[in-house]
Amino acid sequence: MQLEEPYIELDNVSFSYDHNPVLENLSFTVRRGEYLGIIGPNGGGKTTLIKIILGLLHPTRGNVKLFGTDRHDFKEKHRIGYVPQRVTQNDKDFPATVFEVVRTGRIARLGFFERFTKKDTEVVNRAMEISGISRYRDTLIGNLSGGERQRVFIARALASEPDVLILDEPTVGVDIGAQKTFYEFLAQLNSEHHLTIIFISHDVDAVSQETKTVLCLNHNLVCHGLAQDLLNEHILERLYGGHKQRVPHNPNKPNKHEHA
Repeated sequence: MQLEEPYIELDNVSFSYDHNPVLENLSFTVRRGEYLGIIGPNGGGKTTLIKIILGLLHPTRGNVKLFGTDRHDFKEKHRIGYVPQRVTQNDKDFPATVFEVVRTGRIARLGFFERFTKKDTEVVNRAMEISGISRYRDTLIGNLSGGERQRVFIARALASEPDVLILDEPTVGVDIGAQKTFYEFLAQLNSEHHLTIIFISHDVDAVSQETKTVLCLNHNLVCHGLAQDLLNEHILERLYGGHKQRVPHNPNKPNKHEHA
């Protein structure tokens, strides 16, 4: 079976803050079409890793390639969409409509000084349609629920027409009832729209049930592979340094990978 194209490649990557190691000797590859969950303890380097991939931080040692190009030479920033942590809790009173917020996502592709065209508007409308928020087009973002705002910011990321979507703790601020629908939405983006997805989560069971692959990170790489094969008590003990209490993600929902 032929492997998919590598989108993100890390080779022996390390990073330190003021000589305090945060990441040590990370090597892994994320390929086209992957749906990857990243888990690990607080302070284990998860958000730092994402910032390195995005080019917001530079490794102390090692190399990063994006779509086959060295990170230092990579110019197509629009190919990676990013939804940061706690985005649903910010700017609740910001006087902007859903359409206006989503449209800002085109800046990653166009630049700040290019005029919006009819095609740009079509792309923005399509991003809202895919995200299921078209009916809120003219609604102020502050009037939406946490789950609805999360979809708005995903639509904003989709407006740049990315190949990879990265989400940091995407269900923070989303009520329990809306999380099931939200995870179904991510799975649809991955399977039907062929979007490569990476998300950080503290919810081990959500990662084990919702993602295809998992990366376990605690300063160094503890495990990387199929979620259904790796997330056992032995791995969790290595990852968290003791017993990790697992809360059922959705006890009435069968693991979607069991019959794949």
